[in-house]
Amino acid sequence: MDVEKRFQLIKRNTEEIVSESELKELLKTKKQPVVYLGTAITGRPHIGYFAWVLKLSDFLKAGFKVKILLADLHGALDNTPWPVLEQRYKYYSKIIPLMFESLGVNPKDLEFVKGSEFQLKPEYMYDVLQMSTFNSINDTKRAASEVVKFGDNPKLAGLLYPIMQALDEVYLKADVQYGGIDQRKILMFARENLPKIGYDSRVEVMTPLIAGLIGRKMSASDPKSKIDLLDDEKAVRDKINKADCVAGDLDNGLLPFIKYIIMTLKQDNKTKFIIKRDKKYGGNLVYSNYEELEKDFKNNKIHPLDLKNALSDEINDLLSIFRKNKSKIDKIEKLAYS
Repeated sequence: MDVEKRFQLIKRNTEEIVSESELKELLKTKKQPVVYLGTAITGRPHIGYFAWVLKLSDFLKAGFKVKILLADLHGALDNTPWPVLEQRYKYYSKIIPLMFESLGVNPKDLEFVKGSEFQLKPEYMYDVLQMSTFNSINDTKRAASEVVKFGDNPKLAGLLYPIMQALDEVYLKADVQYGGIDQRKILMFARENLPKIGYDSRVEVMTPLIAGLIGRKMSASDPKSKIDLLDDEKAVRDKINKADCVAGDLDNGLLPFIKYIIMTLKQDNKTKFIIKRDKKYGGNLVYSNYEELEKDFKNNKIHPLDLKNALSDEINDLLSIFRKNKSKIDKIEKLAYS
């Protein structure tokens, strides 16, 4: 795969890359660049996580070494209780690899890193203190504002979050950090501050957030907005059937998931998205790209219930691997989220 094809593979479904020219230069000059994504071990992972799992599989195809930071200390900084921290780490360690397997990616091609294994080392903490001398309380609070739950009485912990995330790029030897667009302020904080303590800035890649079923950001703290990876088939169908989806109105939580997850998978696997309908209603609708589907939905050629049924089928297929491993996951889940 040449540089341009690798670049386009990384760029697809992204919101912003800072900067594209730096990414292209990296692809030209380094045989196997390193990309990392960090996920703080807070709430239970949900289907919205498939957005970044799918994008990391793009990086793999583009010849990158992929590192996934299971950020236990970041979870604590964002209000995960310390007594359950290790149990939540174990839960993420079990469930995230299964997400990749559900997409046909071998988890052995990935490197999973526990944050506390390197973030408590003296040299790392020295750099945390060093970077803190270059930033005000307002600087770090602003950087973390879209990610950390500050509340009315912000804790000091939340202010350390962006400093540590910036340094993770260095200590994971990453050339690229990837995250959702909600991470933008932290990623720009890293680019601005790493050179102040003698490190190079990295390329930052961001993808759009997947809307929740009720039209907002999919959130682990709002059960109505998300489908849990351990939901059974009936729960999936019930949640999708209750989701806001007005005929002809593109502003809903279903179409973004179809666009960024389902249709991307269909494209890669050279398969089609099928909306099953009775012959008396015109028979099945078959789509090879998202644009055709969106156009038909906008023009009221697709009934919302038919769209919901088709999406339920697709999501239940994705979640089948979790149901096969449910007994093992349930034991860990009870300790982590009781």
